[in-house]
Amino acid sequence: MIQTTLEGDHVATDRRSAILEAAARVIARRGVRGLRMEELATEAGVSTALLYYHFKDRAGILRHTLEFISERADRYTSEGDAGDGPADARTELERSLLLEFQDAPEVRENSTAWGELRASAIFEPELRGDLARATLAWIHDVADLLSGVRPTAPAPTLTASAERLTGLLEGLSTRWLSGALPLTHARELVREAISVEIERLDR
Repeated sequence: MIQTTLEGDHVATDRRSAILEAAARVIARRGVRGLRMEELATEAGVSTALLYYHFKDRAGILRHTLEFISERADRYTSEGDAGDGPADARTELERSLLLEFQDAPEVRENSTAWGELRASAIFEPELRGDLARATLAWIHDVADLLSGVRPTAPAPTLTASAERLTGLLEGLSTRWLSGALPLTHARELVREAISVEIERLDR
């Protein structure tokens, strides 16, 4: 009986993940306004009834998709090249931020969906709280990386630097994804911004 319950939980988790992966794809392809429950069900290979069972309504799907893409970004920006060996704090900071700019389908999809959800929060107030929490978590993660580079810098100063860097990344990502900025130039600008912020922390 316990085994059956565990298997059922695993299946439910897999279905939820499949739905959220499909939601990220649809949002990246058609935008939040283009997200229709019927199309999402088809994309995920489930019934619309199952969508409502797991997420209650469209707003629930959007909130959980925001969490999903935030967690997925955490995974791919924390991946290091195993062949590189241990990285110093600055290299780790650069690598984490530059991994936001990869010409890989998952990264493009994730960044597009994040940007679309962020823009949609202007018109869909129910997204704002979740977006603010996800953004704050990202800022804190970057502040932690900066603290590894400059351990004596005050926490408010580190947070302000992290806010500037994450805000810049969001803007550069939009320009890159819209074709207004080449990927290599976006990465150069990120490196330059990191240098500027570290110099600022030294003052």
